[in-house]
Amino acid sequence: MSNPPVSVSSSELSPLKTLPELFAWRVARSPDAEAYRHYDDACGAWLSIAWREVNELVADFIRALARHRLESGSRVAILLPNGLNAVCADQAILALGLVPVPMHALDNPASIGYILQDSDAALLLVENVEQWQGIAATKAELNGLQQVVIVQGSLPVSSGTPELSSLATWLASAPPASLNLHAPKSDDLAALVYTSGTTGKPKGVMLTHANVMANVIASVQRVAPLQSDVFLSFLPLSHSFERTAGYYLPIAAGACVAFSRSVKQLPDDLLAVRPTILISVPRVYERFYSVIQTGLAESRLNSYLFNFAIQVGWRRFRRAQHILKGDFWSALLDGFFWLWLQPLVAQKITDRFGGRLRVAVSGGAALSTVISHCFLGLGIPLVQGYGMTETAPVVAFNAPDDNDPSTVGRVLNGVDVRIGENAELQVRGANVMRGYWKRPIDTENAFSDGWLRTGDQAEVVEGRVRILGRLKEIIVTSTGEKIAPVDLELAIMNDYAFEQVYVFGDDSPFIGCAVVLNRGYWAELTRTLEISAAAESSLRYPSAHDDVLKRIHELTQSFPYYAQPKAVILSLEPWTVENTLITPTLKLKRKNLAAYFSEEIKRMYSKKVH
Repeated sequence: MSNPPVSVSSSELSPLKTLPELFAWRVARSPDAEAYRHYDDACGAWLSIAWREVNELVADFIRALARHRLESGSRVAILLPNGLNAVCADQAILALGLVPVPMHALDNPASIGYILQDSDAALLLVENVEQWQGIAATKAELNGLQQVVIVQGSLPVSSGTPELSSLATWLASAPPASLNLHAPKSDDLAALVYTSGTTGKPKGVMLTHANVMANVIASVQRVAPLQSDVFLSFLPLSHSFERTAGYYLPIAAGACVAFSRSVKQLPDDLLAVRPTILISVPRVYERFYSVIQTGLAESRLNSYLFNFAIQVGWRRFRRAQHILKGDFWSALLDGFFWLWLQPLVAQKITDRFGGRLRVAVSGGAALSTVISHCFLGLGIPLVQGYGMTETAPVVAFNAPDDNDPSTVGRVLNGVDVRIGENAELQVRGANVMRGYWKRPIDTENAFSDGWLRTGDQAEVVEGRVRILGRLKEIIVTSTGEKIAPVDLELAIMNDYAFEQVYVFGDDSPFIGCAVVLNRGYWAELTRTLEISAAAESSLRYPSAHDDVLKRIHELTQSFPYYAQPKAVILSLEPWTVENTLITPTLKLKRKNLAAYFSEEIKRMYSKKVH
């Protein structure tokens, strides 16, 4: 199923007002083109499905869902991994004028129970019976939940409400009658997307069909995806970034989406699928960088060549973007060096991403300049953007041919921004949410004179947005100094020795941090210090702390003295969604981390460290 290299124009999409209209238009336009690709464990191969076949599967889901006769606007929760079932469920819900409530398949039961209760979900589709049992055990008040559809596993004995059924039974029980759709209007809700909740309970963001369609059309204008493009989907569809950019945008383009088997298998899936567009968050690029750095630590020559290739490639990138001008002889010399650095160094890195990336997107959080310079210098077409769930989500975006990595790009068409009090970025446009579900006060507080308050500090320079920091995440020490923790965390994360970093120090005399160490670095350090790598007590060994702090001080030399961490907590266990220490989009849950390390933090500040 090869697709011609054609792109869709915004003028073709502008008559489409809702997501069901978009899907129907795509099926009619290219019914036999490849729509999705997934790995089948039974046959050990990647299988493809065309738009026409997807439409037939969606019709089955519609018939099954229509049997429940839910009122228009009723919420239907989706707790499924990325894949055909999630797509079909979402499209069926939308086609019937219902509201999907997408949830992260790896989220903890308590959080899922809260979302089901808060959204008043009438029906839940869940991947396995263990997930449902975990939710039920939380004793959340799910009085409105009528039906639970379970994809895998034997159903437990159950009576009463909610009714439990397998996906196969649920689909088979649907009457073969013609479909009676309740087509939504553009101002109807297209999703209730719950924010990650980095500091408290998640809030349900009400996004309309008009919100999402405006963002899709504006994104098409900026990215110009082709029907021949192949996306690799691994970010959760519960995240509005993946939802718009990695799911609805490919429908508009007619591009294929391949569903990655898991984040752990992502390196293998990149080689197998060879995507042309990759939608990701910074943490994934950081992991790739860390793996590369670990390998380079074994050879000084390879490390030198790698860094030299980045320097040459970075200058070539800046010239291509017209950021660096003049100096003909320097450009000629860099071109000469690149003739052998490209196959010797750069090609090996680009091949790890499949070897044919047209666009590699990083969004959802700040990306370290060290990492962006590395990948751009080596030929990975990395572009950064900015957005939030409340803006459906994209506000600004760099294009591959108009890319300034020190910014998050130019504002999308149809979106306005302004700088408010305390340098806060504020947004207005057709993509901005209706408000927060059942939270009128929070909704009112989120706006200022009709402009959405992002909570991010920014500046706009020559039409480009530069994010300066997060208003709510500024640390104020007991001495009155103000520090942006994210900047420190990014600087420390540039070293392969650190897998994760959490900086703290509010109302305290100095800045401290907790780190998850790279196990290879820890093995090397403990061998040098002649202590046991396996013993948990070694993580509290004073010499280990001294070595790690010395490394951190070198990484944070550019920061004021008061901003540099003076003490550290060492850990080897990663912070995950399951242990509630990071969000589904891999952001730190600072409140949870503070509670998790509360005893160590108390001990740290009880000592007189200067």
